[in-house]
Amino acid sequence: MLIVLGLETPRLDVDNIINKIEKLGCTPHEIPGVSKLAIGITGPTDTLNEEDFNLMPSVQEVVRITKKYKLVSRQMKFDDTLINVGENVIGGKELFICAGPCSVESRDQIFEIAGILKELGIKYLRAGAYKPRSSPYAFQGLKEKGLEYLDEVKKVFGLKIVTEVLNSVSLPAVAEVADILQIGARNMQNYSLIVEAGQYQKPILLKRGMSATVEDLLLSAEYILAQNNYNVILCERGIRTFETSTRNTLDLNAVPVIKKNSHLPIIVDPSHGVGIWDKVPAMAMASIAAGADGLILEVHHKPSEALSDGYQSLTPEQFKLLLNKLKELAPVVGREIKL
Repeated sequence: MLIVLGLETPRLDVDNIINKIEKLGCTPHEIPGVSKLAIGITGPTDTLNEEDFNLMPSVQEVVRITKKYKLVSRQMKFDDTLINVGENVIGGKELFICAGPCSVESRDQIFEIAGILKELGIKYLRAGAYKPRSSPYAFQGLKEKGLEYLDEVKKVFGLKIVTEVLNSVSLPAVAEVADILQIGARNMQNYSLIVEAGQYQKPILLKRGMSATVEDLLLSAEYILAQNNYNVILCERGIRTFETSTRNTLDLNAVPVIKKNSHLPIIVDPSHGVGIWDKVPAMAMASIAAGADGLILEVHHKPSEALSDGYQSLTPEQFKLLLNKLKELAPVVGREIKL
C-alpha cells in the first residue's frame, strides 16, 4: 500500500501517519519524489483498509500495490531513483561507466590498469578481491591482499571501487573498501547475505542470477529496500539458455521491462553477457540503445595473461574505441558521457 502526500506536508502529519502504520502492525517507508512524498507500507497490508488513511490530514491518495515486490515497484515510486556515490549520480542523464579487470591479480597489475582507466576519465573501477568460481581449482582471488591493493588504488587515483561480496565473513572487510558492494549472480538469491549487505546502507550492485527471471531479480532487490536501503543498482549480465555460441544469452529485453516496472536504475554487463571480447562492443552499444543507465565492462591490459575471464576482456585500446562510439550514441537516446 502507498500513501501519497504533498512535498510540503507538515512533519507532524507525516509522523502521525507513520505512527498509525506501526500501530497497525506494518512497516512504513518514506519515499521522497520530485513532486510528491510517499509513504510505502509493507507487512500484513491485507488487513488494512484505504479508509484507515484517506481521512487523515494531508493524505492525497491511498494506492494498493499489486506487485509482489512493493518498494521496488514503480507503483510505489514513479520517479526514477538517483543514487549518489560521492560527487557522482547513477540513474540520471549521465551514463554510469565502470571498468576494470575481472580480478585483482597483483599490485602491479591493478595499479597499471587503474592508471590507464583514470587517464581515460573513468570514475569507477571494477575488480574482484574475492572470486566465486565454478571450479574449485580456478583462481579464487587474492582476498584480503586484493582488498589492500584496491584500497591503495582508491587513495592514489581517487577511483570509486566496485567489488564483489562473497559471503558474510568477508562482508565487513569488503564494505570498508568498496564504494559500491557487488552481489554477484551466484549470490542473487542468498537472502541472508543480501539482507546483511543492505544494512550497511551502501550502494549495492545486484546482478541477475544465471537462471533468474526479472521478477526474481526485483524480489531480491526488495530484500535490500526493506532494510531502508534504496541505493540499489540492478544489473543484467546474461542468463543461461540452450544457446552455446556465447557464454550466456544477454537478455536486453529485461532493460525496458525493468524500466517500466521499477524505479531502480538498471545497467548491463555485456562482458559476462556474451563472454567473447569482440562481441562486447556491439552488445554494449545495444544496451545503451535499449535504455540502460550504464555499463560494467571488463578491461585488462594483457588479456591473454589474465587469471580469470581474459577471453571476454577488452584491451585499453579497444575500450577507448568503444568509449568514443558510446559518446556518439549517448545523445541519440537522451543521455551523455562525461569523461
